[in-house]
Amino acid sequence: MTLTAITSLTAIVLVAVVSAVIGSIGHRTRLTTDFLVASRSVPSRLNAGAISGEYLSAASFLGVAGAVLVEGLDGLWYAVGYTAGYLALLLFVAAPLRRSGAYTVSDFADARLASPKLRRVCTVVVILICWLYVLPQLQGAGLTVAIVTGLPEWVGSAAAGVVVIATVALGGMRSVTFVQAFQYWFKMTALAIPVIIGLAVWFGDGHTFSRDEPPEFREDTTVAVETPVQLDVRLTVDVVARGSVDGRPANGPQRWVAGTSHVVAPGTSLSFRAGAPVPVTAGAPTDDESWLRPFTGSEPHQVLATYSLILATFLGTMGLPHVLGRFYTNPDGRAARRSAVVVLAMLSGFYIMVSLLGVLSRVYTPQLLVNGRSDSAILLLPTAILGSNLFGALVGGLVAAGAWAAFLSTASGLLVSLAGVVSTDILPRRRKMSGRFPLATVIAGIPPTVVALLPTGVNFAEAVALVFAVAASTFCPLLVLGIWWRGLTDVGAIAGVLTGGIVSAGSVVLALAGVRLAADDGAGGWIDVLLYRPAIMSVPLAFLVMVLVSRATRERRPVDAGQVLLRLHAPERLGLMRDRLDENA
Repeated sequence: MTLTAITSLTAIVLVAVVSAVIGSIGHRTRLTTDFLVASRSVPSRLNAGAISGEYLSAASFLGVAGAVLVEGLDGLWYAVGYTAGYLALLLFVAAPLRRSGAYTVSDFADARLASPKLRRVCTVVVILICWLYVLPQLQGAGLTVAIVTGLPEWVGSAAAGVVVIATVALGGMRSVTFVQAFQYWFKMTALAIPVIIGLAVWFGDGHTFSRDEPPEFREDTTVAVETPVQLDVRLTVDVVARGSVDGRPANGPQRWVAGTSHVVAPGTSLSFRAGAPVPVTAGAPTDDESWLRPFTGSEPHQVLATYSLILATFLGTMGLPHVLGRFYTNPDGRAARRSAVVVLAMLSGFYIMVSLLGVLSRVYTPQLLVNGRSDSAILLLPTAILGSNLFGALVGGLVAAGAWAAFLSTASGLLVSLAGVVSTDILPRRRKMSGRFPLATVIAGIPPTVVALLPTGVNFAEAVALVFAVAASTFCPLLVLGIWWRGLTDVGAIAGVLTGGIVSAGSVVLALAGVRLAADDGAGGWIDVLLYRPAIMSVPLAFLVMVLVSRATRERRPVDAGQVLLRLHAPERLGLMRDRLDENA
């Protein structure tokens, strides 16, 4: 093993051990409120740190930087959407949700509409969203281990799954709160140091992006292609290819002429000389100047795709079960709002640093534009800037450990939400929560851990954006209408959640399977865009179905709807709020 690999592996193990030690604080949890909502006693600042820690996932730590590296200005929409989603949550959901006295989204649905069928539907959707979201976290852990140590990806995925299951099972929400707050600040440190170093080196190089040319290889570089890629060539480049290019065997020098595209098969190696222009994956901006402007790639219907992404990320945040669960832990609605405000500031600082690392990656790791492994940009950047010496190895180890902290914190929050619905809605109530919750954690955590051992081929930013689309299409309409519209009925809620869930989740499945419905990129290409960006279609449809069916079944409107809405919006000092579960359940 190289020095960088040994340092990175040591740092990853240390962050996992420290997280487990901090999580041991929650070992004394016994009651339902301890496991699910940390006894509703988490201060707003600590809760904000925990929210930020669990929210900043694989898509945030690795995916956003990779998106900026490839897409430039268009890649910033991920960061903007993930942050602005908390503004919508702050305005419409945070405080009323806390006043509902619920423990899970299923509890809120039951409190609002008293429908066992709706509760079961919500339970299924929670499991679906959490499993889809846990998957890229565990695969991100595997990718990190593979990049920095050379070990198989499944080793890192399996190890992350075991650590997360053990931490959550032992302490529930109480222990996870302290772990996630620690992990947020650790992640910030892991980003701040390479940002400062990278900017200092970059300014010293005098590099500029305001030029009508592609990036260049800074040294002789050999790129290993592991997945099929199509490369667009902006300037003529000489390359030594060994493998398969354009469907033909290749074993020597080739000249790729400007304006052409070439399909490179997996297992092919491409060697470039220092100073050679960099070919980029098809659809991405081919030169630095267009990289700085919006909508300059060659992918069809970019405006439609962008607006659909914005809708998914803006509204999907308020539909994520692990994010909603955090607002149940505040002492009152005012503290919930304060937590959301602090989170906005914490997320903004994080995404500024991640975006800067994406910019630096275009200069120092341009080979990732060729092989499509843009998610590994942050992991490779320290040694690309500093070299494989001790200092570069130490900074690289810090970044690798920060990436693992991101995966562990998000996966822990998701697993708490999963275990919450499994323990309250699936497992029998014969045992106390201290016995049910650990069992529910193991049951909920094993399936995504097993699936994470298999590659999906979707980058992290894309995978999480698809999950946001499902959340925005299901729980967002339920929460917004359930909190602000008296006319919602259980039948309308079920119809809307199922409609949004089937349309968005169906698109996710087709997208992950690589299905294309249009024969070309002409007029029918927008259909394929909606497979990867279904929110602009599925979210309005879910709202519309929920409203129309509720109006058609207005006789099923709960008789206490007015009282429930009063409890959701009245200040806590009036004493109207009540917990949904008994403390000793």
